[in-house]
Amino acid sequence: MAATLDSKGVPHPAPRPMTADERKVIFASSLGTVFEWYDFFLYGTLAAIIGRQFFSNLDPNSQVIFSLLAFAAGFVVRPFGAIVFGRLGDMIGRKYTFLITILIMGLSTFIVGLLPSYGTIGVAAPVILIALRMLQGLALGGEYGGAATYVAEHAPHGKRGAYTSWIQTTATAGLFLSVLVILGVRTSMGEAAFADWGWRIPFVVSVILLAVSVWIRLSLSESPAFQRMKAEGKTSKAPLTESFGQWKNLKIVILALLGLTMGQAVVWYTGQFYTQFFLTGPLQVDGATGNVLVALSLVIGTPFFVLFGALSDKIGRKWIIMGGLLLAIVTYFPIFRALTEAANPALAVAQANSKVVVTADPSECSFQFNPTGVAKFTSSCDVAKQVLASKSVSYDTVDGTGPAKIAIGDKVIESYASKGLPPDEAKKKDTDFKAAISAALKDHGYPTKADPDKMNKPLVVLLLSILMIYVTMVYGPIAAMLVEMFPTRIRYTSMSLPYHIGNGWFGGLLPAATLAIAAQTGNMYSGLWYPIVFAAITLVVGSLFVRETKDVDIYAND
Repeated sequence: MAATLDSKGVPHPAPRPMTADERKVIFASSLGTVFEWYDFFLYGTLAAIIGRQFFSNLDPNSQVIFSLLAFAAGFVVRPFGAIVFGRLGDMIGRKYTFLITILIMGLSTFIVGLLPSYGTIGVAAPVILIALRMLQGLALGGEYGGAATYVAEHAPHGKRGAYTSWIQTTATAGLFLSVLVILGVRTSMGEAAFADWGWRIPFVVSVILLAVSVWIRLSLSESPAFQRMKAEGKTSKAPLTESFGQWKNLKIVILALLGLTMGQAVVWYTGQFYTQFFLTGPLQVDGATGNVLVALSLVIGTPFFVLFGALSDKIGRKWIIMGGLLLAIVTYFPIFRALTEAANPALAVAQANSKVVVTADPSECSFQFNPTGVAKFTSSCDVAKQVLASKSVSYDTVDGTGPAKIAIGDKVIESYASKGLPPDEAKKKDTDFKAAISAALKDHGYPTKADPDKMNKPLVVLLLSILMIYVTMVYGPIAAMLVEMFPTRIRYTSMSLPYHIGNGWFGGLLPAATLAIAAQTGNMYSGLWYPIVFAAITLVVGSLFVRETKDVDIYAND
């Protein structure tokens, strides 16, 4: 293979083995980032319990969705963290910005573990929780760009994909660590105690991880690329203006977002977050079993981050990422249907043999999302849909007249309107209606939970692992590619913003959006349209307009 040339026509040095100092840089950066992702993912993994603790004034369906929206709040502010800390990283250096972000993240997580619930301090509890989530998001907004930039600027040419792929494993490793800690605490104290107060333990013990992470990062030296640039007096005085106020750089930021990170984000969050919500929600798998199955898929899938990162050094980064997007678009629906058949076969059989259909006047049907708890679902259509949603039952809706009716196989149950009814009468109708629905579902084979003995666990792990491999394809090479798209003087700022808009907004909103779509349509698979549509947009934009970067000289435009 012919040697690649730098911007001055000089051949790049041949790839060499990793030095001890480079191993230290990768280990220290990756380990600190694992701890930071651990902090961030604790909330996502415990969203259902947190919903009951901090949003107990809402109905159960809205508790879950609103807790996910609070989770998403941390993602929404990530681009602002990217701007703030990206600017600092480009002006004062990568190392010290690292220390600031991890301190904010770690202390915010520790405080969540001590925060009183809604039952103790009322509305102040969710307000403080959301504020802490936003602080976590700001910190994480500055973390990823710094870690990726720091490692890439230590890597020799021809090895940037392999080196930065270790940073890409940290999010999965952090999630895996959070799942292990949660599983250990949950199984040691029992589900009831864990749901009551034990869920706080993983948050509180994170202060130990914080101390280790700070100690590790204090031992690091500054990036050689930044040191050289600073010695030559070439650091940017206004990285925000250079990054976003000059069209030549802004257009690359836009392409990085629409042609790379938007699609990468939705595939990433589908494979690593939505799968767990799907297992323990619609498929009714118990939380501990769901944690184990997801953890096994993470163990199987994680080495592929490094595989695809290293492969991108040889064949290019772009088409590995585009290939992962295409596979996700084409196979999501069949994989999730197969997941239903493997995890809860009784549910799959019941859905095939005894479909549930709601016949209702469309004017009676509201949007099935109540984040504030103010809306009251009182029409016969809304009452029917709320009961089915609470039982995680998928259904079709057809237009009709009069009171809504629920058909479960050959059984038809008429709903009721609760508006204007005396409280005692409304309560009796609610009890009788739910009992009738439960009996009909049971008669037609609908399970109340997944039976572990009938679950095809190897197949579940295989399907989850396939979804994980899609994640590694889109995520493994992307850090190196983003670093290579921007010059050193504004690299931290420029690459951080599209990454965190993609992952913070399009990815972070995915769990809440998919569940809200499913709640509205009544079809537990319909939420998959969210990642499929955004992945398809990125596939088109990326294929047509994003250039390959693996042979770029990252020092050419300092």
